[in-house]
Formats: sequence, C-alpha cells, structure tokens
Amino acid sequence: MNHPILGRRRFIACAGAGLGAMLVSPQLVLAAAQTERRFIFIIQRGAADGLNIVAPYADPAYARLRGDLAIDPATATKLDGTFALHPSLKQTAAMFAAKQALFVHAAASPYRDRSHFDGQNVLETGGIQPYQTRDGWLNRLTGMLPAVQGQRGGHGSDGAIAIAATVPQALRGSVEVSSYAPSALPQPSDDLMMRVGQLYAHDEQFHPAWSAALAARDLAEGTGAKQDPASLGRLTASFLTKPAGPRIAMLETSGWDTHNAQNNRLAAQLKALDTLLASLRDGLGPVWAQTTVVVATEFGRTAAVNGTGGTDHGTGSVAWVLGGGVRGGRVVADWPGLAGNQLYQNRDLRPTIGLDALIAGVAGEALALDPDHVARVLFPLAGGAKPLTGLVSA
Repeated sequence: MNHPILGRRRFIACAGAGLGAMLVSPQLVLAAAQTERRFIFIIQRGAADGLNIVAPYADPAYARLRGDLAIDPATATKLDGTFALHPSLKQTAAMFAAKQALFVHAAASPYRDRSHFDGQNVLETGGIQPYQTRDGWLNRLTGMLPAVQGQRGGHGSDGAIAIAATVPQALRGSVEVSSYAPSALPQPSDDLMMRVGQLYAHDEQFHPAWSAALAARDLAEGTGAKQDPASLGRLTASFLTKPAGPRIAMLETSGWDTHNAQNNRLAAQLKALDTLLASLRDGLGPVWAQTTVVVATEFGRTAAVNGTGGTDHGTGSVAWVLGGGVRGGRVVADWPGLAGNQLYQNRDLRPTIGLDALIAGVAGEALALDPDHVARVLFPLAGGAKPLTGLVSA
C-alpha cells in the first residue's frame, strides 16, 4: 500500500514541473542569493577516469599500464609537456586555450575505500568518513551568501531549487529547497493546477511545497527545457541569468563507472559533458565572466587496464575548474608518478591534492568570500587544511 504522505509529496513534485517529470541524469540544483557571482558544482557519479580525461602522456608508465586504453597524444589536445586532454573535449579545449579552464590532477576527497555510495557521501557532505555529516557542503555554502532583503533567513523561504527527482546530498541542509525537473510529458492544464492549489490552500505542510513548485515552474517558463545536454546547459543558464534567480547550481551526471568497453563509453560521456558546458557558457553570455564551475568525481579508477577493456575503482582523479574568471590555461598538479612504487596501494593514482582544499579555495574566490572561513564552514572536520587559492580572479 502506498503511504499517503509519500504519495502526496510525489504528486506535488510531478505536478509542479509537469506531471511525471523525473530526471535521472543529468540533474540540476540551484540556489538563490543577492550576489552577481555564480558558482556551479557538477558531480560525475560513478568514478570518472581522470587518467584518460587528462592523460599524463609523458609519464613513462602511462602507456604501459593502459595498453589499448591509452590516449594517443597525437589525437588529443596537448595541455603542456606532460598532460593531454581527451579528444572528445573540443569545447573544453577551446576554453582551456582561452584561459577559461584548468585542471587539478591527482585530486581526491578524504575517502580511501571504493564504494560509490560512501565515496559520494563523503564528497557531498564534506566529511572525512561516510555518513558522519547530515547536511551538504553546498547547502552550507548557500547559507554564506549575502542575504536577499526582505526574505526569511536571508535566502527566501526556499533558498535552493533542484531540477531533479530528489535533492542531491550536497544541497541538503538548513536552507530550504524546491525542485524542478524537465519532462517529456504534456504540461498539466491550468484547471488542474488551480484545483490542486485549492486542495492544498489550507495545508500547512503542503501549501509551501506547492507554492515553491509553482515558482520553480514559472522560472523555467519559456526555456523549452528538455533532458539532453545542450538543453540542460541552456536551462541552467536561463535560471542563473534571471535578475532574481539563483546564484548557485548543482548538476549531476552519471554513467562514469567504466569497468568494460571504456574507450567508446568514456568518449560518449565526455562529449555529452562537453556539449553541456559549452551550452551553459553560451547561454550565460556576459554572465559567464562572473561564473565558476567545478567538476569532480567521488574517486578515480585503477592505473592499469582490466581484462574487459575497462578500469576498476581507484583513488585519485582529475577535477575541472572552468569559467570566465578562472585563471586557466594550466594543469595544477603535484604529480606522484605512475611507477609501481608511486601508486597508491600499488594500483591507483596517488592523491596529492584534496578536493576539500580545492572546493574551499575556488568557492571562496568565486563568491568573494574568505577562503579560510569557507574551508572552516564547508569542511569543519578536515583538520584545518589550507584552501587551494589563486585559481579564480578576484
């Protein structure tokens, strides 16, 4: 039997965004505040292979470990004398050439095991162990933004909006969140919307949720929102460019768990993400100059290829930083090497840069906040790790 409360919640979520709207991947989350700066976090769920996204072609162990999976530097974009960018990332390569993108290699959260769920939880909550922190670092970051005058709690009754079936862990917390999801199904009629509104008009629990759903629907009006990468990039941009719209966004992408047939699968994943990023950049227009995007994954993949043309769960990977204010055109790395004695547990890229330090530094600079204070708020259990700064212009 369906629980009546859960049933009504699901109905509100579906009706507010278009009946039956459920977006699995990618997904989008947004948050509003009074600032002209924008910050976007994109999570790559499934453990993205940093060694083939930004390939260390000059490391003598790389081609030996990867075999047929190794990226040919002749077909890739050489970023410097050590690293080359996957050939599917053509628009990202253009942003790198324009000094609007950089990469931070051999990066990882504090998590050192290989469970997707646990690793994503650590990455999204900002803890050092799975499930020790209940709220997400992006929710805490939202709470640090300048207040919108006249709105409760500085951020309105709903300080964030999720274009997703559920709000990702990174944005869960004390800042209230609404939701919106593009749907291929027909929009509900105005008569139905009016009747549902009347049904919940005096319900203290569900009336605010219904109002938030309608507000999200109104924000997306006219965007022609769909679920393909280019449409989602444009949709994200349309929210972020509205004068009273959100200033923080989160997108989820999945499908990065490439245990087999990795070459074709990774190429398709990267092409889709490249398309989304380019569409986001183009849709933001002049606002791109005030936008910073961070792309990260829960952990990397093994240095060596496995027996099915793929790679298994690893540790270190690569993070991306993009935007009009990024001090790009470089790869930031304390490269550990891929020789046997240099690998983590003799199998993985050894992490030398913490994602918590990267996120704190970039988010602080991107939003004109003190990076050290951001680090303390977002990652209170990290033991005072120094934020990685100098990656975004003031």
